[in-house]
Amino acid sequence: MKSLPTPLADHLASGTTTLAWCWRLTRRDGQVFGFTDHDEHLSFDDTSFEPESGLVPSELRAGDDLSVDAQDAEGVLSSDRITETDIYDGLWDDASVEVWRVNWEDATERLLMRKGTVGQIRRGRAMFVAEVRSMAHLLQQSMGRTFQYGCDAALGDARCGVALGNSTYTGTGAVDALVHGRTFTASGLDAFADGWFSGGTLEWLTGANAGRKVEVMLHSNDADVRLTLQYAPVRDIATGDTFTVQAGCDKTTGPGGCARFENIANFRGFPHIPGNDTILRYARRTGRNQGEPL
Repeated sequence: MKSLPTPLADHLASGTTTLAWCWRLTRRDGQVFGFTDHDEHLSFDDTSFEPESGLVPSELRAGDDLSVDAQDAEGVLSSDRITETDIYDGLWDDASVEVWRVNWEDATERLLMRKGTVGQIRRGRAMFVAEVRSMAHLLQQSMGRTFQYGCDAALGDARCGVALGNSTYTGTGAVDALVHGRTFTASGLDAFADGWFSGGTLEWLTGANAGRKVEVMLHSNDADVRLTLQYAPVRDIATGDTFTVQAGCDKTTGPGGCARFENIANFRGFPHIPGNDTILRYARRTGRNQGEPL
């Protein structure tokens, strides 16, 4: 149960209230934004809360168990503070949120109602709806090792041990021509085998997307080198944009995984663990039950 500050408690007991909702959002890049459903600016804790911002909340949903409480905030994409480009660019992902109840006549009379993070964002043609999740969602994250067929290490991390900085695994190229939104031909990668960068990571060095990373879906090296990204960048790709791209790993012991990097000793999966279909298999004279599909 929350303890009300005495001035705010007295205000609520007066029978006539002047209350407003305020939301303070802090993105991972450190930028702080304030919004309120009041019709004038409010200010406290060095934050200015903007009125008429197009941010409209749903009701607060809360329970007495450990389920994730949530609230939706709906807004317009035409706002100059919350843009479609920033949402697509992931700048609002996991932003921290504070929800305040404030006496708009005296902002010193306020109460922090809840804290959380921005969860799923659903986008339409002119609107967005952002889910505000309570801190309980952190309890749903997996901790520790995962027993699974594939490797659970990230390529190049301390558990994997592959030196991705090696020129064998990382290439530098430039965009030759754009085929469509997320596929382009590239120069500088002719020495790498077909499919070498499929499932890898591309980081833009120059151009409108400089500093951003994206997963490579397909890499072909037939008549020309062609890369298809997992999704089209928010900002347009232009001829001459440069990038670095790292080899992909399919998390297996095969030629698309540890065998490619000669790194079987550091494989972090369990390729011989029985699969869920083991109990449904029929008896046979030959072969071994190693968990692979029949």
